[in-house]
Amino acid sequence: MGTSISVLMPAYNEHDNLAELIPETLAVLEGMTSEFELVVVDDGSTDGTRTLMRTFTDPHVRYLRLRRNAGKSAALSVGLDKVVGEIVVLMDADGQDDPAELPRLLAALEEQGVDLMTGSRAGHRHDRFIKRNTSKIYNGATAMVTGVPMRDFNSGLKVMRRELANSLEMYGELHRYIPVLAVWGGFKVSELDVAHHERRHGTTKFGRARFWRGFLDLITVKFLTTYTARPFHLFGGTGVIMGFFGSLLLIWMGIDWSLGHRVGSRPALLIGVFLVVVAVQMISLGLIAELIVHLRRRTNLDASMQVDEL
Repeated sequence: MGTSISVLMPAYNEHDNLAELIPETLAVLEGMTSEFELVVVDDGSTDGTRTLMRTFTDPHVRYLRLRRNAGKSAALSVGLDKVVGEIVVLMDADGQDDPAELPRLLAALEEQGVDLMTGSRAGHRHDRFIKRNTSKIYNGATAMVTGVPMRDFNSGLKVMRRELANSLEMYGELHRYIPVLAVWGGFKVSELDVAHHERRHGTTKFGRARFWRGFLDLITVKFLTTYTARPFHLFGGTGVIMGFFGSLLLIWMGIDWSLGHRVGSRPALLIGVFLVVVAVQMISLGLIAELIVHLRRRTNLDASMQVDEL
């Protein structure tokens, strides 16, 4: 196999796991191709990871270190800017992903002709009860909201083509939604059941705060993938609904006033005025956003249509 492969491994305080996982991953890659690299991105570890990485003299191993803990998305973003392989593999550094699954994932990527193959842990997951079940809720909600029918969005084990890797822009918790971002970008995705192991050493970085941040980022992803090109559908639609109910309240108050009732201090009047005013603002915001999108498209089109005269 002549395809060059880059394995990108973000790590935060995974000293003991990296000491075992790196040699195992190198052995698998050596059996697949002669053109490969293993890039470890140290996300501000404080457990001696930097000292450990200095002991790896294999030229295929590269080490990048962030000065502070910036989060997994930031570490992946830095790594994706540095890797050079035609095929990019994402793998967690906790030892739960099995490097022996890489040949199967890469073969499935080629056989199915997709751009992203995710290693699904859905049927073989070795995690705590709470983590397993919150992940089921998260995966179900993500599939329902985004329309991408996958069972394991947040698996750390993924194989993708270079074009997709170059297109990814990640921040916050968006690394959880790589399959969604890929589909939005017009790429084909699939998943394959893989072996999943218990964490070898250390403690999980999963917590309640990350769970809720992930759901907030789901709203972000839904907005980016649905309304970026048509913002009036969101803002204008919301404005129309608010304006409709506000107008009903004002019509009701107008009828009561014409019948001689006092309406000046009634809450329904204030609510009706508030809804109509906000509706006008939302519709105006939607129209301005549509104008910005139109001008951006026009600028990009004009730039792409420039022709050099010989």
